[in-house]
Amino acid sequence: MAAPGAAAGCEDFAEFQELLRVMRTIDDRIVHELNTTIPTASFVGKIDASQTCKELYQSLMDAHTSRERIIKSCIAQTSSVVKTLREEREKAQEDVALLKQLRKEQTKLKLMQSELNVEEVVNDRSWKASASLMITDYQDYEPALSEGEHLVLCSPPASGCKLWIQSQERR
Repeated sequence: MAAPGAAAGCEDFAEFQELLRVMRTIDDRIVHELNTTIPTASFVGKIDASQTCKELYQSLMDAHTSRERIIKSCIAQTSSVVKTLREEREKAQEDVALLKQLRKEQTKLKLMQSELNVEEVVNDRSWKASASLMITDYQDYEPALSEGEHLVLCSPPASGCKLWIQSQERR
């Protein structure tokens, strides 16, 4: 598959969906990513949890921004095609083939617009997963925690990683 670009896959909706599916891999595997990048207690001194957290956060932000840009670009491109076809349709109202093409493009436009809603759900799910699973920098704070509490990342963090104490009972 070609590298993601602004107009990549806009012509064919199936190709557009496949591109988004591939680009959503990081979100689909967020729990695995968290489990493999955030150190356990035995590795806490060997891995910079803050840096790992920031890198994962940046990867998520980049993926979300890139997908949104591509979706909006394809919506704009398809909207332009629909507008052109409408103008042509007004001039040739008897052209059945033109009407079919217009309906096809309108349907594709609606499907692309619905992908913005899907994107919102996917992004929200990833941030919730990272908020509940990212445990970071707990070595410095562990002595201050009460039994049954642990540190979690507040997501999406405004600037890098923020730690919050969360009680086990609230999970």
